[in-house]
Amino acid sequence: DQLQQKIICPGPVTCLTASPNGLYILAGVAESIYLWEVSNGNLLAILNRHYQDLTCLCFTDDSSHFLSGAKDCLALVWNLYSVLQAEPSQIPDPRHVWSRHSLPITDMCCGFGGPLARAATASLDQTAKLWEVSSGELLLSVLFDVGIMAVTLDLSEYHMFCGGMDGSIFQVDLCAWPVQRDRTFQTERENGKIFKGHRNQVTCLSVSTDGSLLLSGSHDETVRLWDIQSKQCLKTMNHKGPVTNAFIVLAPANMLNPDGKPSVPLPKFSKHLYGTESTDEQGNEGVTLRLGLHQQESRESYLEKAEKMYSQMCSTREKNLMGDQEHLTIQVSELEEEVSTLRKINKNLFDFSARIITKPAK
Repeated sequence: DQLQQKIICPGPVTCLTASPNGLYILAGVAESIYLWEVSNGNLLAILNRHYQDLTCLCFTDDSSHFLSGAKDCLALVWNLYSVLQAEPSQIPDPRHVWSRHSLPITDMCCGFGGPLARAATASLDQTAKLWEVSSGELLLSVLFDVGIMAVTLDLSEYHMFCGGMDGSIFQVDLCAWPVQRDRTFQTERENGKIFKGHRNQVTCLSVSTDGSLLLSGSHDETVRLWDIQSKQCLKTMNHKGPVTNAFIVLAPANMLNPDGKPSVPLPKFSKHLYGTESTDEQGNEGVTLRLGLHQQESRESYLEKAEKMYSQMCSTREKNLMGDQEHLTIQVSELEEEVSTLRKINKNLFDFSARIITKPAK
């Protein structure tokens, strides 16, 4: 009864994320990144810049950029609006290509600050790295004794938490003195900064909003809740299989309401790029308003018609100066007819909007 929609994707999905503003969905299918628009299910872009399977995807907090990591050891930073405005025939270039890892990337996370945020990447090469999204510069590289499978930052970004293949969770102080770009996490010396309890690799990490609790999931079939200050395990939740993902999230307002349902049903996601589907497959109902460079119809838009009419009006002025009065009359009549058509369209759009806005809620 709780299943809202079953969406079939083009292939096995290895990673999935939604933009914080709720407008877009990213999915990693083999080496490709698929970008869908949530409101209508249109497939807006397929990005093929990785050479091996995707392992992780994440957005910046303002939804302006997203990051992708794969088994090809590359982490890419993408500008969302550049991706949306690119023509379907060309693949946009990522803003940054981070190639400092030597083995597959396993996880990544992004802090706060939009394009000025810092991002962390984890890899099987036993390192976790901290980057600056705006410049693409490497800020910090920490070497561990084991491969790192998960990474996250606390809200204040004072600490970076890294989950290892042996079940250990390491706490890295980002404000430690002296400042070093390359550091080695020495287990013997920093024993008080390790969470011990998992018996298999840690797959996911999440920090509470107040920065006091850490949630971790593992292939040992448990999820553990830790007190960060004391490194003590507060609660252990057992599962019937390896835990692949777990995170702390603020409870939605209607979470405890048994009658709470989404007001707008989620449409099925298209398998073909927007603008390339046949008209028989387009069964979307409603009105879609697109801004930017997404005008992909073959016919002229009204903006293009207006520009054409304006150029014609300018040419009629020149011809009128030369005495071509008959041609001017024809052009003026065409312009008057176009203005009348635009007024009708504007009135119909206004009436439609008024009906939608004033429609009583059910």
